[in-house]
Amino acid sequence: MNPTPTPQTSDFVLQTSRPRGLNPSRVALENGVVLLAKQTTTTPAVSINLAIRAGSVCDPPDAPGTTWLLSRVIDRGTAKRSAADIAEALDGRGITITIAVTRHLFSLVCTCLAEDFEAVLALLGEIVITPSLPDREIDTRKGEVITAIRQDDDNPAVRASESLMALLYPDGHPYGRRTKGSIEVVETLTRDRLLHLHDQRFAPTELSAAIVGDVNPSHVHDVAAGVFGRWQNAAPPPITLPPVRHATRRQRLVIPMMNKAQADIAYGFTTITRRDPDYYAFWLMNNAFGQYSIGGRLGDSIRERQGMAYYVSSSLDANVAEGPLVIRAGVSPANVDRAVASIDEEITRLITEGLTPKELDESRRYLIGSIPRALETNAAIASFLQIAEFFGLGLDYDVRLPDLLGAVTLDQANAAARRALHPERATIVIAGPYAEA
Repeated sequence: MNPTPTPQTSDFVLQTSRPRGLNPSRVALENGVVLLAKQTTTTPAVSINLAIRAGSVCDPPDAPGTTWLLSRVIDRGTAKRSAADIAEALDGRGITITIAVTRHLFSLVCTCLAEDFEAVLALLGEIVITPSLPDREIDTRKGEVITAIRQDDDNPAVRASESLMALLYPDGHPYGRRTKGSIEVVETLTRDRLLHLHDQRFAPTELSAAIVGDVNPSHVHDVAAGVFGRWQNAAPPPITLPPVRHATRRQRLVIPMMNKAQADIAYGFTTITRRDPDYYAFWLMNNAFGQYSIGGRLGDSIRERQGMAYYVSSSLDANVAEGPLVIRAGVSPANVDRAVASIDEEITRLITEGLTPKELDESRRYLIGSIPRALETNAAIASFLQIAEFFGLGLDYDVRLPDLLGAVTLDQANAAARRALHPERATIVIAGPYAEA
C-alpha cells in the first residue's frame, strides 16, 4: 500500500519581533500642508519630494495633456525669478529637478547637499506656489511635447499600451486618456488655461512634502513652515472618477505599423483598487505570474522555453480606481498569434491549477527581501513615504509590510488569479508589422 503523500505546505514564518523601521515624523501645518521627515546621516545630502494631488485626472475633459504641459513649464520662471535665474541656482549647486505627472500626483523631486537644503526648498516652494509660465517658455515646451507625442505615435510599445488603456477605460475615463494629450489639444493650450489649472488644483491641502536626509526633522518643520506656511488657496473640489466597467467579452485591436521590425502586445484586465484588502494577494500572484525571476511563469514559458519573445512580463497598477493588470510582450511578427495563444494558456493553467506553494514562497521571499534594497537611498525612502501618505497606509507601513505579505495564503493568491484573469474577457492590442489574417 502506498504511503499517504505529504501535503505541500509553506515554510514561511511570520516575524515575531518588530524592527524599528523608518519611523518618520509627520506634521500638518495649519493650512493643510503635510510634512514627512526622516533623518539619515549616511551622506551629507537631502532628498526632497513634493507631491501635489493634481495629476492627469485633473485635466479638463476637453483638454487631456494640460497637466503634462504645465509640468514641462512650471519651473521656467516664478514671480521672483526668471528661468535663467532658476537654472543658475540649480546648476551652481549641481542639482537637477525631476518633475513627473502620474494619474493622481504632480511631483517635483531633487537631491541637494544638506547645506543647500534651505535655499533649495525655498526655490521649490516658489516654483509650486508662484510659477510665472512665460509665453515664450510655453511655446518652447509645446514644441518639445509635440515632438514627444510624435515619437510615441511611432513607437509600437507605446501605441499598444495607450490603446489598451483607452479600451479598458472608455468613454472619457481619466485612466484611459493619454497623459501627454494630443497634438491638436497641445497646440490650443494657452497661458491662461495653464494658470487656471494651477489656480484651481494647486493648494496647500493638496501638498505633501517628504524630506529625507542629513537634516533634523524639527529643522525641516521650521524651514518648511517658512516656505509653505503662509500659502493660502482654497481646497479644490474632489475629483469624482467614473465607475470602472469590467469587460464582459474578449476584444482585440490591431494597429498595423508595417515599417517596424517588432510587434508589441498589450493584453490586460481591470482589477482592484490599492485599498482593496486583497491587494497583497494580487501583488504576490502577479509577481509569481509575470515578474519574479525574469518574468515568472510568463517569462519561463514564452521567453525561455519557447524562445519567441524579446521580453514578456506582467504589471499590476492598483490605484484609486480599479487599476489594470497588463501583460506586455515584444515578439517577431511571425510569433504574434503563438504568443497570444501562449498567454491564454498560461492564464488558463494559473486559474485552473493555481500557484504551487513553492512559487508563492519564492515570490513572497523575493518581495520581502527587496524591501530593504528598495529603501537604500534617501530618494527611495522619500518616494516610499509619499506612496504611504497618498494611500493612507500609515507611518509604520514599512514595518507592517512583511507581515502583510506573509499573511497571504495560497488559497488567497489563487483566488486573486481567478478574480482578475479571464481569457474570454481579455482586452488585447497588437501594434507593429502585423495584420489580421
